Amino acid sequence: MESMTYIKDLKISPKKLRFLLSEIKKLKPVEALDYLMYTPKRSAIIFYQVIKSAINNAKNVLKIDEKQIRFKHLSVEEGHRLKRFKSGARGTVKPILRRFAHIKIILDAEKSKVKNEIVTVKSKVKSQVSKTQVKSKK
Repeated sequence: MESMTYIKDLKISPKKLRFLLSEIKKLKPVEALDYLMYTPKRSAIIFYQVIKSAINNAKNVLKIDEKQIRFKHLSVEEGHRLKRFKSGARGTVKPILRRFAHIKIILDAEKSKVKNEIVTVKSKVKSQVSKTQVKSKK
């Protein structure tokens, strides 16, 4: 099971967002929120809000605890560009490009190790119970 969050048209250039992307990919989403809270960048604030929204979406869709969520895919894509012009010296024109970005986050649930341990413990208990029942019948 996975949950996808796609945020479009952020007023920040993709280059500035990608600066933090490699650091965030290594962490779990909850740890990434802690990391971003103390990062003094404008892109950190944007990533914090987007990841928090993605975690809440995943909690509602997957019905699991936020500690069991991990990043499956995290990417920053280029959006459209606004072209503007600024007047320059001697009647020339200087172009200005205002870049926009999209963020795509896919969160996935980790396979629970606790469930596997419970199943193995139950099977051990059943085998021990069956052995004691066989001994008591004799």
